[in-house]
Amino acid sequence: MRSNRAGGEAAGRAMGRFSLTGANLSAMNTNSSEAPGARTAGTLLERMGIEVLEVSAARAVGTMPVAGNTQPYGLLHGGATVVLAETLGSMAAAAHAGEGRLAVGVEVSATHHRSVRTGIVTGTATALHLGRTTASYEIVVEDSTSRRVATARLTCLLIDARPAD
Repeated sequence: MRSNRAGGEAAGRAMGRFSLTGANLSAMNTNSSEAPGARTAGTLLERMGIEVLEVSAARAVGTMPVAGNTQPYGLLHGGATVVLAETLGSMAAAAHAGEGRLAVGVEVSATHHRSVRTGIVTGTATALHLGRTTASYEIVVEDSTSRRVATARLTCLLIDARPAD
């Protein structure tokens, strides 16, 4: 997948791979004085038990436990699945956006194919479009036996970061 950014350095940075976990997600923040993991402490990612395993502009992978993320009938909640999908797609879009820019979701949709009652689900976001102002991803969520649980699609708008007040 090619970046539409002009200049080799910017394109290389946008497509560069780096690994993120709950312990080092602060790597996505330009504020280097922030403590590791501070970006996830107290966030929805922490509450849902999402672990981000890999992030690049082209692809992001993460897991989420089913336990604690179910609806009253004991099945994985569809909203929890969408949270995992949007998290992974947004992080990949942020990697594509590059330093000094943000990725903000403008559209997300999901089709739920099968239910899950136990275990861990794994989401994989794959870039469909990496443009100058938008990035779109398909996110496939699978159960622990690699059966497709859901397919989601996310589009993010890439904007310049605003200075902190």
